[in-house]
Amino acid sequence: MDLPKNVGVMILPNVNLFPHAVLPLFVFEPRYRRMLKDALETHRLFCVAMQRPEASREAPSKVAGLGVITASVENPDGTSNMMVQGLARVSLGRVLKRRPYRVHGIQAMVSDAVDTPRVDALSVKVRELVGERFRLGLPAPLKLLGDTSGVGEGETPSTEQILNSLTQIGDASVLADLVSCTLLSDPAQRQVLLETVDVETRLRYLIYFLVKDLEGAGGAPPGS
Repeated sequence: MDLPKNVGVMILPNVNLFPHAVLPLFVFEPRYRRMLKDALETHRLFCVAMQRPEASREAPSKVAGLGVITASVENPDGTSNMMVQGLARVSLGRVLKRRPYRVHGIQAMVSDAVDTPRVDALSVKVRELVGERFRLGLPAPLKLLGDTSGVGEGETPSTEQILNSLTQIGDASVLADLVSCTLLSDPAQRQVLLETVDVETRLRYLIYFLVKDLEGAGGAPPGS
């Protein structure tokens, strides 16, 4: 993937952009309206970084999500509604410009291709935990969990349809990212997953967080 060496960065509290995920954004700040305009006139790329919660001033997390603007509608008052499709996790380099919006150097963080018995077993465990979540009725934005063909508009996919959708995701990295951005409600947990490049380690973190959620909801994780 050929990426620019630097890109504008939107810094938001409690928001993470994962590869393959779709993120809706409402753009109202003047600086980000300018950033959106510039992106639409060039490469259509938009970087979203979570504000570091411990920082007293604006400070992006060291790893952000880079996405492509797939849709943008400008409102009469100059604000815009846009959709960003995640492309890659990127490390943020030094600040190249602060006005009218921040521009950082970026470096793509690419996961190595993996196909090992350990990764396969961890992927199976993730799917089992997802199934248990749905059996407990825990909420999630199901539309991010891959193909739910056969489900009518306004209908909720069944547990079987969701698990079948997850089974069709053969790439463990994609599986981990989509489940992370869909099912983890804690932005700090999501940021940990975003910053973890190694797929096996990412799956282990994801399983740990999913198990904690299940235990908090009074459910027994599969195999316990």
